[in-house]
Amino acid sequence: MPKRDQEIALLREELEMLMGERQALLRVAGASAVLIASLDSKRLPVGAIESADLVATTINDLQEETLQDALAAVHAEIEEDSAAA
Repeated sequence: MPKRDQEIALLREELEMLMGERQALLRVAGASAVLIASLDSKRLPVGAIESADLVATTINDLQEETLQDALAAVHAEIEEDSAAA
């Protein structure tokens, strides 16, 4: 196999691996978003509030398209706030 073909094959493998990792991370982010959205912060143990806030802040920092991809990866949707309508 010529060197160029080897390089292309290696790049293709690396890209496929990265896309697989992206899908796994999207599932984690999507599941985390669903979990955070379903929590009642008043009922969380004090020790969990800081962690939940960190997860929520991180999710809120995602670009809208990435968040939509993450939710789609776990077959979830963002419910529209009735006050926003």
